[in-house]
Amino acid sequence: MPQTPPNNPSKPKQSDLFGMAVDAPGPQPSETRVARVQLEGAAAMELDYAIPETLADELVVGSRVMVPLQNRRVNAVVLELLDESPHRGKLKEVASLIGKRPMFTPGLLKLARWIAEYYVVSVHTVLRTMLPQAVRDKPGSFVMDSHLKLVKEPAPAEFEKLRNKAPMQARVLDILRSFKGEATLSQIRQDVPRAATILKPLLKAGWITRSEVRVERDPFHDEEFLPSQALVFTDEQQAAYTRIAAAIDLAEKSKPILLHGITGSGKTEVYLQAIARVIERGGTALVLVPEIALTPQTIERFKARFSDRHERIAVLHSHLSDGERHDEWFKIHEDRADIVIGARSAIFAPLERLGIIIVDEEHEPSFKQDETPRYHARDVAVVRGSLEKCVVLLGSATPSLESFENAASGKYELLKLLQRTDGRTLPLIRIVDMRMERRKGTGTSVANAGILSEKLRAAITSRLEKKEQTILFLNRRGFNTSLTCLGCGETVQCQDCSIPMTLHKHENRLVCHVCGARRLPPSKCPSCQEPGLKFAGFGTERVETVVREVFPQARIARVDTDTIQRKNQLRDLLRDFRAQKLDLIIGTQMIAKGLDFPNVTLVGVLNADLALNLPDFRAAERTLQLLVQVAGRAGRGEVKGEVVVQTYAPHSPAVQFSRHNDFEGFAQQELEQRRAFHYPPYTHVVLLASRGKHQTMAEFALQTLHRRLLEGLPEGVIMGEPAPCAMAKAHGQYRYQLLLRSPKIRPLCRHIQRVIEATTLPNDVIVTWDVDPVSLL
Repeated sequence: MPQTPPNNPSKPKQSDLFGMAVDAPGPQPSETRVARVQLEGAAAMELDYAIPETLADELVVGSRVMVPLQNRRVNAVVLELLDESPHRGKLKEVASLIGKRPMFTPGLLKLARWIAEYYVVSVHTVLRTMLPQAVRDKPGSFVMDSHLKLVKEPAPAEFEKLRNKAPMQARVLDILRSFKGEATLSQIRQDVPRAATILKPLLKAGWITRSEVRVERDPFHDEEFLPSQALVFTDEQQAAYTRIAAAIDLAEKSKPILLHGITGSGKTEVYLQAIARVIERGGTALVLVPEIALTPQTIERFKARFSDRHERIAVLHSHLSDGERHDEWFKIHEDRADIVIGARSAIFAPLERLGIIIVDEEHEPSFKQDETPRYHARDVAVVRGSLEKCVVLLGSATPSLESFENAASGKYELLKLLQRTDGRTLPLIRIVDMRMERRKGTGTSVANAGILSEKLRAAITSRLEKKEQTILFLNRRGFNTSLTCLGCGETVQCQDCSIPMTLHKHENRLVCHVCGARRLPPSKCPSCQEPGLKFAGFGTERVETVVREVFPQARIARVDTDTIQRKNQLRDLLRDFRAQKLDLIIGTQMIAKGLDFPNVTLVGVLNADLALNLPDFRAAERTLQLLVQVAGRAGRGEVKGEVVVQTYAPHSPAVQFSRHNDFEGFAQQELEQRRAFHYPPYTHVVLLASRGKHQTMAEFALQTLHRRLLEGLPEGVIMGEPAPCAMAKAHGQYRYQLLLRSPKIRPLCRHIQRVIEATTLPNDVIVTWDVDPVSLL
């Protein structure tokens, strides 16, 4: 069957905020007989199929269908309904529909085409990403149960006779009475294991009825949420809400809104009341949060505020089981959810009547997908809002410089919350120069080992005496971070990755934090065979050991991916911390943001320099954002908070501006440098990368592309030279990269696509490209 062209040139185009063309809404033909579909699976192409009369009334744009392809049937998505096809008369018919409702809304299909064009991927790849695997592979795989209803009770004498003759049947009737006449078979089985067999005489007697019902796999089925009421706004909050409410009322004319609110300024309350307004107007709301910040607290706040409709809140994130994700997605798909909360992939939730999209902590790099298609959920949210004419609200205490510049240039509207609620003050931030600590000798003791400064140790002691709580932050796991030979100076590295292996003492293994490889610590140097090996550096595991030694009376817990492995473990630990069953928690960025504990009055940042010297132009920005977010966990209650930041670079701009909570001062200085060196937000960046098991082939592939890209390079593009990645080897593959910067993204992407399609690459080399990358590592 011939392939049809992927785009319809007759459709009018309109531009979005990113300068890309998107299909403008157009009238649909009144009667159509041809469906243009996107095949799924290996044969990813767009083909035309005739619509049989039996499906004419049910098949719509966005429907998932089964179509014949050669001698088999494959799944496909209907992209368009057409009056004519150049292949009419030769078309096979659509075989069947998958599901009664379309799997993709028209808005999502337009969004898929935009993503495909902007990020230089196929529409097929985008549609596959939009549909969760649990839904794609097993649509409609619901759990069914029997619903039992007591319709006629036996007379007292008859019931007494039944109790003597068949006590378990009488027990079933008693249970149904206790459930007010209705219960599921699963509920009955908790007391009567053989209930399915015992029901038959009761059904035959006409005392009960039985029907099949769907059982929702609800991740919060065992949770109770105490209702909360809307809080009284501060003047700043009221001004911000008034402007957001006006945008909701005139969504078609609204710009994306950037809500720049310091930590503790009440951004979440503004979100909640804005959503309430959307719900009152009959709309739906989508809330995106970073995966790492999708804590139980976030869900609890929304479930508590909308307690009267908490069953109409759906949650989508990676910690759900396949069954829970399947059922939550269908809850949205079947219009049984008004509010969706989730991580980056939730941007594709099939919500209709969208009234607002909220992206909380919009600066977070976890909103960027690290696999094809490498979309950024924040940017996709802006485009979806434009396509579906709804308000887009981006919130952060430390906005990304891209969003901040968009607000300064007028593309976005800027709203500010610069005061904490209830008149609470920001925590006092103290900078500790660890170079001076080492000169004083405090960093060399066995107990301290350069981890706790005198100032931080005294501050923790004070909090323990006052029954207040402390958070210690270090964004590095493990016990020691390197093992070095004192003879030849070689560091024990992972054989498949070019990074030092980290000691995890509890299992006595060296672990690679890239590929996960594990090995026993060697007794002598692998290179020179000398026995003198020295462990250096520290991670959260070692911090925990030291803190327990220094504060044996304290109740301590560690929060990182090594300790948080079972479902709901993080939720339970944070609840214990809120209930003050713990005095101190040590953790990675899992505890850096989104948490609100009123009794936390001290936050210690053990090494503020970890991300500061990375070879990435965003290193200073990331450091400031992390320091401000971590500092914001302190002093959220009645007692003023304190933050102790330990650093070997106390005079760096990121550290100094975070000390004074001066994001705008930092942004002004950093943006001047970005403009001078032609980096985002003043240019778009594309990172071209090659990887392969053979170093020479990986390097040769990228050099070849570099040479060919020079021919016809669009005006204004700045292209670097191919170079090894900062991590030159990972997962057994050598890695090279090439950075391109351009004031206009569309011509550059087209040029890259043409060159790659025309270049034959070695079979064992993989070439990828990342549009608007958030990391150059």
